[in-house]
Amino acid sequence: MSKGAAAKRPTIMEVARLAGVSHQTVSRYLKFNGDGMKPATSERIRTAIEQLDYRPNLVARAMRNRRTGRLAMLLPAGTAVSALELLAGATAAAHEAGYVVEVVTLGGSPQTWAQRALELSDSGLFEGILSLTRMALPAQRPGSVPIVVSPDYDDRMRGVGELADASHMAEIVEGLAAYGHRRFLHVAGDYAHTSARQRRQVYLDTLRRLGLESHGVADCGWSAQAARQAVLDLPPGSGVTAVIGANDLVAAGAMRGAWERGWKVPEDLSVTGWDNNPVTAFLPPSLTTVDVDHERLGRRVLARLLAALRGEPAPQEDEPITRVIWRESTGPAPGRAR
Repeated sequence: MSKGAAAKRPTIMEVARLAGVSHQTVSRYLKFNGDGMKPATSERIRTAIEQLDYRPNLVARAMRNRRTGRLAMLLPAGTAVSALELLAGATAAAHEAGYVVEVVTLGGSPQTWAQRALELSDSGLFEGILSLTRMALPAQRPGSVPIVVSPDYDDRMRGVGELADASHMAEIVEGLAAYGHRRFLHVAGDYAHTSARQRRQVYLDTLRRLGLESHGVADCGWSAQAARQAVLDLPPGSGVTAVIGANDLVAAGAMRGAWERGWKVPEDLSVTGWDNNPVTAFLPPSLTTVDVDHERLGRRVLARLLAALRGEPAPQEDEPITRVIWRESTGPAPGRAR
């Protein structure tokens, strides 16, 4: 076989001839994945595509009708468990609207990311682009596809924006105060994360507002061992009856420290966490925590891109994506009636 023959891509017309259908029928099969077709027709087209190793030329399709059915989501390099759930929600919402989502990891320095987004916008491969990290973009250019920026992660994949919202920390403190708790310990996270800084600040602000006391803030850096040690180091008579964790991991460390001291949770010490790790519902006792609905956030940010594609105003949804789940690890302060 010559180089020219080897390089020649099979066409949709060849697929149609082999399957014994019109090229419009093949196009409809590709667009709707065979939905609504007679099974026999769909099977002939599928077989022809496999025999010819046919792959649609997405760039050519985009040049013809500016439709590719593809959306791009941009993320910084790094790992974040929350991103998997957020992407699941965004992908589901995109599929419901007739699109597929491709995730593009942004390499290089943050200063180059805007240029990368513009290149993707001009590529003709995507109908819309959603960036989940901050970038400074020029004004939208005529003819380019929409680029929507939803700053949910910083340049190192640490949650910001709604993901770092700590407002429910106030509800936790208020709920514990209603149980009679008056002196608290906060086992904090890594302050490189906006979420850790904000949870610490709301904790302190709420105690001040309610006239309650903080024994202190233990800087644990998301370490369960550090949280365990912070509880073991509490002096006799500290008066601490509640430990508020910056996440479920440090809360579990605090519970371990309480157990080693012979304290019962929640009879002697109430403990709370954050993130609603699935295992927390099965701990003995189950952990009071804050659930973060990452999938809902994914649907929400994807809705902003869909609105831009349709030329509509961005939808407004003010309901928080977080909620407190009260479980067995919290109860009345020692000496209070249960």
